[in-house]
Amino acid sequence: MVPSMTIYIAAVLAANYTATWFIPLPIFGMVSVGTLIFGITFTQRDRVHRYGRKAVYAMILLAAVGMVLESLLLEVPWRIILASFIAIVLSEAADTEIYHQLLHRSWLQRVTGSNLVSIPLDSLLFNLIAFMGVFEPAMLVAIIFGEIVTKFTTGALAALWRTPPKIENAPV
Repeated sequence: MVPSMTIYIAAVLAANYTATWFIPLPIFGMVSVGTLIFGITFTQRDRVHRYGRKAVYAMILLAAVGMVLESLLLEVPWRIILASFIAIVLSEAADTEIYHQLLHRSWLQRVTGSNLVSIPLDSLLFNLIAFMGVFEPAMLVAIIFGEIVTKFTTGALAALWRTPPKIENAPV
């Protein structure tokens, strides 16, 4: 559990730090460097689900505390931290509840089912809060689209990389 939590929190902080560094993606629009990192968080969170909701919510809280410290120490803009905090709390809560409704399904079905809601929700919330008024609407749409594609891709690769063993009677 600790390695997955550590990777999750580190990825959240690294993604926030690099959230304003953008690269073009052919066909898919723009994507921030942070998104390339952040896609990993979805699967790491799903790995922590096997220890129950409390563990997931504790991990999210630790990441939120880390974001505040990051803003103070590394001067990450508050709009990025606020956007990340709101997006993470809402999208991760939605993901957690959906994931737990799918516990009777296979690992990949749980991950895919929960990510189908959390990834678009996270991408919309984060980018609208962080960049509304910073970018033109067309650029914002390109960024959101590029991020959804990137998060699904990196999340899927992380999910396929190592499927966790099934734990019977895992806490809910």
